[in-house]
Amino acid sequence: MKKTLLLLMIILPFYLSIAQVIKGTVVNDAEKPIANVNIYLDGTKTGTISGSDGSFSLNLPSKNNSLVFKKDDHETFIINTSEVLNKTLKVVLIKSKEIEEVVIIPFTEAAYKNYIHFFLDSFIGYDKENVKIKNQRSLKFAYDKSNKTLNVKAPQTLIIENKNLGYTIEYDLIEFSANFDENTTRFVGTSFFKETKSNDKVKLNRMNAYDGSQVHFFRSVFANKVADEGFIVNQITKFPNSKYPTEEELQRLKDFAQMFKSKGTMNVPEDILDIGTRKRNEQPYKIAITKTQIPETDYTKKINNKSYLDYDHMMQVNFKKYFYELKKGQFVKATIPIVQTSFLHPENDSYEIYANGNTSNPGMLTNQGEFAKNKIEFLLPLDYQLGD
Repeated sequence: MKKTLLLLMIILPFYLSIAQVIKGTVVNDAEKPIANVNIYLDGTKTGTISGSDGSFSLNLPSKNNSLVFKKDDHETFIINTSEVLNKTLKVVLIKSKEIEEVVIIPFTEAAYKNYIHFFLDSFIGYDKENVKIKNQRSLKFAYDKSNKTLNVKAPQTLIIENKNLGYTIEYDLIEFSANFDENTTRFVGTSFFKETKSNDKVKLNRMNAYDGSQVHFFRSVFANKVADEGFIVNQITKFPNSKYPTEEELQRLKDFAQMFKSKGTMNVPEDILDIGTRKRNEQPYKIAITKTQIPETDYTKKINNKSYLDYDHMMQVNFKKYFYELKKGQFVKATIPIVQTSFLHPENDSYEIYANGNTSNPGMLTNQGEFAKNKIEFLLPLDYQLGD
């Protein structure tokens, strides 16, 4: 998917620069206006729709977010709001074209039926009764048997109804990929939230979804209140696991698998069985906590008043969670906590941390544990505040 097409910027007079406003028009490549383009801050409830003349105006509560211009059957345009604050824009959207190409790994109905439940578990979560993709059948699935990889694309914007949190989410799925050999799953997309209900039960669900989440953690990091908010960060060091197969052994296993596939039936040597067993049962690395309760200054840095996650090690993030309860019309915390553990892998990379709890390139920051469980069923808008 092309994310950048054409953007013309005209600087407004200085006296308008105080208000954080973006306005302009959306046109096609023939300079004709495009109506009903969805324009929104990614991951928030802040958005608008272009008028019949293609015009739009949007007030921005945050200067660090992705502004999305989305219309089905057109290429999506995405830009960071910091680049266009208080400017008049002309955004050119080009109509998508179906390009005939050689399809090596086809998107098939069989792949859809075989992997739809895996996709929903990995993307939505496990409460399929209350969290549903209303246009689920628009999804396309492709499975590569040789590499054991699954890819999913969504030609249409996904409409996701979350009854538990009281939102309808318009989700533009850019990429979903799973590697079953490495046991990894990754998805990237943009989202726009519309509130559908906000009673006490819904508010309670939102509070428990937020408390201890990755967004909660990064908001705490940005505000220098990690310990005050109940998070403890430890340093994790990875050590090679001598029991895990070497690169040479893994290649032997792969070569044998190819030979087995071509010849059909054959005896499996003991050493190949051993390599396969160790690959399934062992991890490439063993991990150990090598530094406890590290301060924020160890894993963050400040550059030009901007905050960055910058650490050479894997991080363990522990959170003592007291679930919120509704008693006599009041939200109170339970007395017995549950300790939740998450892992972040910023090694060798740097990510800017924003006040709303988002980071630059969030799809590239690997997480595990509790943070990885925060799928769509627990997803809140980035402009959510505790108690909303």
